[in-house]
Amino acid sequence: MSVTVKEIKKATNSKDEEFYGLIVQSGAVPVKSKQTGRVYLTAKTAFVATTFDEETASSLIGTTFEGSIRKVPTDPYEYTIEETGEIIELSHRWEYYDPALDLEEQVVSIADIMQTAD
Repeated sequence: MSVTVKEIKKATNSKDEEFYGLIVQSGAVPVKSKQTGRVYLTAKTAFVATTFDEETASSLIGTTFEGSIRKVPTDPYEYTIEETGEIIELSHRWEYYDPALDLEEQVVSIADIMQTAD
């Protein structure tokens, strides 16, 4: 699976410093409407923080990365639907996930164990 960089977004961290993040999007995903029972296609999006300046972040638009976007449980929070202004409560967020990074952590952990055993 892969994701594509669709746009960049300026954000502010907890120290009030501005940075640029990437909005990444999955491929088409079939989902079933809870209201109508009909199937439709959508794409999941997620925000990924970067250390890039605006020019570098912008140059990545259209780039494809290995990975997927997964649903992560969170504490409940209010979210406003931009199109309608409706406020709903959510208890999840969408997060970019690259399983290869988990493999790297496992390799590092095994290497650490091997060094400790010597």
